[in-house]
Amino acid sequence: MNNKNVVIVGAGPSGLLCALGLAKAGIEVTVLERGHALNHSPRAMVYHWAVLDGLEKLGVLDEATEAGFLSSSLQFYVFKTGERIHLDTREPLKTLSRTPYNLHLGQNKLGEIALRHLQKLPNVTIRWNIEVTGLTQHEDHVVLHALQDDRQEDVRAGWVIGTDGANSIIRRSQNLGFDGTTWPERFVATNVRGDFAKLGFSNATMMLDPDVGAIVARIDNENLWRVTYCESLELPEEQVAERIPKYFEKILPKSTPYELVQYSPYRMHQRAAESMRVGRVLLAGDAAHITNPTGGLGLTSGLFDIFVLHEALAAVIKGEVDEEILDRYSQERLSAFLEHASPSASGLKQLVYHCSDDAALEQQLAGLRHLQAHPELQIAMFSAAKNVESPSLLKRKPLP
Repeated sequence: MNNKNVVIVGAGPSGLLCALGLAKAGIEVTVLERGHALNHSPRAMVYHWAVLDGLEKLGVLDEATEAGFLSSSLQFYVFKTGERIHLDTREPLKTLSRTPYNLHLGQNKLGEIALRHLQKLPNVTIRWNIEVTGLTQHEDHVVLHALQDDRQEDVRAGWVIGTDGANSIIRRSQNLGFDGTTWPERFVATNVRGDFAKLGFSNATMMLDPDVGAIVARIDNENLWRVTYCESLELPEEQVAERIPKYFEKILPKSTPYELVQYSPYRMHQRAAESMRVGRVLLAGDAAHITNPTGGLGLTSGLFDIFVLHEALAAVIKGEVDEEILDRYSQERLSAFLEHASPSASGLKQLVYHCSDDAALEQQLAGLRHLQAHPELQIAMFSAAKNVESPSLLKRKPLP
């Protein structure tokens, strides 16, 4: 009876890349996904420079860079006054990284790259249209209860990893709390095609305004851009599509051509599970913690989860380390999220979308202007993403 296989629930980028790391270590992996294919709705698309080493170790960085692009630019654009403050990651980060850039690439494209790699490996199975409805833990294995084509099925696993999003059935099956807050606004993520660079937007722009604030970022080299703004929950969600043109009328010069390609309305949260491990069940990504996307620390945090998890779990399965390392995984990844990722994303959300206090905004702008004039001082700002990372658990002594 095989109690060393891993079943991963959820075929988002975190789940697929975790599967890739485990499979490359020789572990038998099955990925279960309730959808019929990868999700292509507008989601994460900027990955901080600090995750690039992890993507390179998994063997996907070159393809990811080819499918997207590397960028060093960040702009703060004050909509009401027209002021633009430009920052660049290259000079501040050149001593910290061989690649002092952020990667721009649609989350679905990163998933496609990971999936292609997985499909070449003999110890990987990907199953679509199968919905996990619960699980039962035993001392030496886990049984997942699933539904496919209206037929109930049990899937046996030595270990289970839940990467099945904020509404994770894996987390809920373990009765884990998901404490935190839900923001009282609705985000609307749009993919639009147009020449936003010609309008003065950099590859990554934080447009500051209490009424029309947005994150504007270039997705590819064919003028596809992501514009994410927020709106009141009092506005009916079913009419989002009707309101999108009105929003763009407010932020673009009159008669500016653009094409709406996709859009997705969603709620924003700052939440974390009370633990990322219960016995043989582990969590990663949004199943474990979720943040509003301002600053791009959501999927970045999930990637930092799986970079340490796949090597730690593989070592446990091979008998090279004690299971205690998985408790450390849970503790350290939750601390990184609660102490760094969530506060940073919350602060940036306040700056971009709720900067109605003119005096407070001017104080923050003065600080950004000072940084712009002194690249050597920008290192602390751009190193914030590194604070969300956890070093390899295998290279440190166990907790006393």
